[in-house]
Amino acid sequence: MGRLHLTHFGVFEADSDGKTLRTRPWSGDPDPRPVIDNVASSQHHPARILRPAVRQGWLERGPGGAGRGDEPFVEVDWETALELLSDELCRVYKEHGSSAVYGGSYGWASAGRFHHGLSQVHRFLNSLGGYVSSVGDYSYGTSGALMPHVIGTGPADVMTNASTWETVAAHTELFISFGGMSEKNTAINPGGVSGHGTRSAVRTARARGCQFVDVTPIRDDTFAEADAEWIAPRPGSDAALMLALAFVLETEELVDQHFIEKYTTGYRRFIAYVLGETDGIPKTPEWASEITAVPAETIRNLAQRMGRSRTMINLSWSMQRQPHGEQPIWLGITLASMLGQVGLPGGGFQHGYGTVAYVGMAKRVSSTPSFPQRKNEEKGFIPAARIADLLLNPGATIPFNGSEVTFPRIELVYWVGGNPFHHHQDLARFRRAFQQPSTVVVHEQFWTSTARHADIVLPATMSIERDDYGAGRNDPRFFPMPALTEPAGEARDDYAIFAALEQKMSTKHEMLWSFSEGRTAFEWLEHLYADWSIHLAAKGIDVPKFTEFWEQDFIELPAENENQVLFSDFRTDPVANPLRTPSGKIEIFSEHVDSFGYEDCPGHAVWLPPQEWLGDPARKFPLHLISNQPKTRLHSQLDVGAESQRSKIQGREPVRLNPQDAKARGLVEGDIVRIFNDRGSCLAGLAISDALLENVAQIATGAWYDPDPNDPSFCRHGNPNVLTPDLPTSRLSQGTSAQHTLVEIEKWTGLLPALTVDAPPRFA
Repeated sequence: MGRLHLTHFGVFEADSDGKTLRTRPWSGDPDPRPVIDNVASSQHHPARILRPAVRQGWLERGPGGAGRGDEPFVEVDWETALELLSDELCRVYKEHGSSAVYGGSYGWASAGRFHHGLSQVHRFLNSLGGYVSSVGDYSYGTSGALMPHVIGTGPADVMTNASTWETVAAHTELFISFGGMSEKNTAINPGGVSGHGTRSAVRTARARGCQFVDVTPIRDDTFAEADAEWIAPRPGSDAALMLALAFVLETEELVDQHFIEKYTTGYRRFIAYVLGETDGIPKTPEWASEITAVPAETIRNLAQRMGRSRTMINLSWSMQRQPHGEQPIWLGITLASMLGQVGLPGGGFQHGYGTVAYVGMAKRVSSTPSFPQRKNEEKGFIPAARIADLLLNPGATIPFNGSEVTFPRIELVYWVGGNPFHHHQDLARFRRAFQQPSTVVVHEQFWTSTARHADIVLPATMSIERDDYGAGRNDPRFFPMPALTEPAGEARDDYAIFAALEQKMSTKHEMLWSFSEGRTAFEWLEHLYADWSIHLAAKGIDVPKFTEFWEQDFIELPAENENQVLFSDFRTDPVANPLRTPSGKIEIFSEHVDSFGYEDCPGHAVWLPPQEWLGDPARKFPLHLISNQPKTRLHSQLDVGAESQRSKIQGREPVRLNPQDAKARGLVEGDIVRIFNDRGSCLAGLAISDALLENVAQIATGAWYDPDPNDPSFCRHGNPNVLTPDLPTSRLSQGTSAQHTLVEIEKWTGLLPALTVDAPPRFA
């Protein structure tokens, strides 16, 4: 057996000749996923960055954004690159201070606890004086702002402490998933996943008699083993459907009034709105049917089943990545409260079953060692999804979660371990924003769009090319990850880059403290592991010495409670275990949120029509495009890999369309089509599927942005974020509304333009 290696999408066994790999899924994984094939096939791809490179205009004219993204690069040696970068860092910190440096570096980065790109760059910038940071994220930034007001904690804590799949399989009678429970998303886990077990849990629950209901415009966005009933509302109308469910529960006396009185606050304010007492519009199933196109009887029947069953309400992350995304999340928690099953085995709610692999795994007794970032002395921050606004509008002020955020002027962006040209929306606008700073620095493994829009590009190693260790969130195994091959080209790990920069900076700039503390990367692995061992020993848990661990395949991490149930302590004694809300209870109506005065997020959940949706009779474009997560990669990671490439149609990202919509446009399977609206357009390959609601199209995010040289709003490869609006979900969260937009689709009849994402950029 070859050496094991952990990735975000599974464990593989590897044989290596020192330069290349042969990999196969680990036999210990009961349900390995093919995404893992992307790793070895990407390592020596032509798009790999092999040497340091500097944008020609920046090298010749000095700092400034003119030409960024268009000009060729000049390859330089490491000494030159580090000298240029250290000088520029010194200039910016001396002349403008830490408020002029943005180090958000948002992204999953590579698996591995020490060589985690975000931790590395944040620690380094903190040693220089700090950086403007981001709060929240693109994944669940909207619910991240809302949920603390409603239940006293954020999504990460709710997911880590989720009722385990074992309790769901044993107790849940009705499992309702708003926004799908996607098989493809359970392939991945932050930090890694050693065994994919969600399919088995779903199969067990269904065999016991649990009924699954999937509320989504995409029928196959769940496990086939669930044998799920499909309810397909118009995209963006879920809040209306959920309000009608609440109406039925209340009017048919299916509400657990004892739970409402003991564990919640504000119910009367909310239910007055549902009954139409405050606005004159009762939220009946008939009212919701007009909005959602779901039959009123279907809504009524579902509510009745909810009230007579042990019901789990699952809220996909996708539910809050849309305009007014706070509302369906708040309503899901409210419905669970009305049923009175929060804290019971198999009942209540969850924000993310089927979204990542760890949700439903029991929480481990301890997280594993990681590289400490230390304190950021800079107080400036932005909501993560507002980076384009930051760069385009220095000095502007936006409302955020009851306060205001003022954008500083950013001189230098330092990005490590992420691809904002994947995560962000309205990419033509984002490209303009990325041209505003004086300098953009990127550590990257491949020539992604982010690297192509940088000034200084430093080649980074993949996880297979460096020593590390790793474990996924809630995952029961901790893996040593020794390097399997030599680095490609002149690539260095991020720690080595920052340690070398530290040496140069220390003679030019007064650092707050030592980044490296005089240790090599391997010495850090030993040091952090030793501290972690002491921490575990205090809990009565022994782990092997580091030298023994390094030679093993993995060690087991025990769980705190194999049968954990979300909020069980709160249910047992809400006085002794109050929630961290002002009332200590679930806030169905929040006085605090209401005090903000936000019309787009009032004090309880409401129905607010999206800016773009199929229910608007004056809409300009006839199709609702859903841009969800890909099946063949993690976000945009390793898009050049074998599994990702197998999904392409003539090299373009596939877009799915209902047969009737395809026929109406004269389209057939395999056509190259143009997807467009007023923001932009992209090419894609057509796949026809009856798993989609009519008038709905679906394309995965993550195809590397390949703009036309004369029109950055036109992507030749199929990145949907040239189409999606860069608008916040609300003033409360300033989260991304990336999931939805209106478009039209037509057959591409011109000459098919060549792609450039699978090769390096131009070099001078």
